[in-house]
Amino acid sequence: MVQKKIAVVTGASSGIGAATARRLATEGFHVVAAARRADRLAELVQEIGPDATAVACDVTSDASVAALAAAVAELGAPLALLVNNAGGARGMDPVEAGSVGDWQWMYDVNVLGTLRVTQALLPALEAGGAGTVVTIGSTAGFTVYEGGGGYTAAKHAQNALVGTLRLELAGRPVRVVEIDPGMVRTDEFSLNRLGDPAKADAIYAGVREPLVADDIADCVAWVATRPQHVNVDRLVVRPIAQAAQHKVAREL
Repeated sequence: MVQKKIAVVTGASSGIGAATARRLATEGFHVVAAARRADRLAELVQEIGPDATAVACDVTSDASVAALAAAVAELGAPLALLVNNAGGARGMDPVEAGSVGDWQWMYDVNVLGTLRVTQALLPALEAGGAGTVVTIGSTAGFTVYEGGGGYTAAKHAQNALVGTLRLELAGRPVRVVEIDPGMVRTDEFSLNRLGDPAKADAIYAGVREPLVADDIADCVAWVATRPQHVNVDRLVVRPIAQAAQHKVAREL
């Protein structure tokens, strides 16, 4: 039986999710690292040590998410924190030529994935008497831009889900937090979106210090470790070089 309070992090096999899992373990949580790639999870858990458990999970699958909830329950400790981090973007097509398949994937992962995992783990979060749901959104959740219709639509919807959940849980012992990063340089996000290393690198060209995964993990740790009566509704975080979605200072 695990002795520490549990934190579940989805999308934990790389990037922000992996950084968050590492950081939360240092904050005194037993971390359940969930993602599709079991091999990467195994490496992460080995790195973190006994304060981490790997659970292979696909947030687009009802059965897989149910298995995640069962695995958390088997650990036998209170569930204190859920970090809905699994998500992603595909393509930069204009709306008139956008791939319906890409749009559907982005909605399923970012929106319905958040819904599935939150629904599955909410009873345990509430039963613990002091739960927190942190969802990693994006500044794309309140600003649109050319070529980003599918992703911004999904992130706007995710923001609506989180805001509605906060209203519906008012008076119950579960905080609802949204963290919306701007430009974050990770190994995979832009590469997965664009499919071309050169195009992915161009996103960050000339930006002196884009955010990195550890910066967002730091934000997660901060909101999660405030006194339980303190709810940080929404935390928007950008690099100093990015004043807005369309305004980025570049040194070329």
